[in-house]
Amino acid sequence: MAEVLAGPPCVVAEPAGSAVAGSTVPRRQTGVSAQTLAPDYQRILSVLESEAGREGMRCQQLAVALGLEAIPAKVEGLRSKAKRLVERGWALQVRPGVFTALAVAAV
Repeated sequence: MAEVLAGPPCVVAEPAGSAVAGSTVPRRQTGVSAQTLAPDYQRILSVLESEAGREGMRCQQLAVALGLEAIPAKVEGLRSKAKRLVERGWALQVRPGVFTALAVAAV
């Protein structure tokens, strides 16, 4: 154990598309794909990018599309995640409480 502790310190480089401190959602920028997002956020984006999400979805609809119970705790969790995707440039809030993927809204 002393040999391991005496060795050089391990330095971990932060990736170019790094997340905001304390967040699992990096800001959207050129060269950063949705694959860098946590799996829950990738699932949300895939539903928002689908035909059902083309016009925008309320979080209750999003919960059902993701196979979750549409109970307040689940819906509010999704709302928080959807708003985080909007803040980081991955999605748009087209009307209050209605979200869509950025790529879909641009079409």
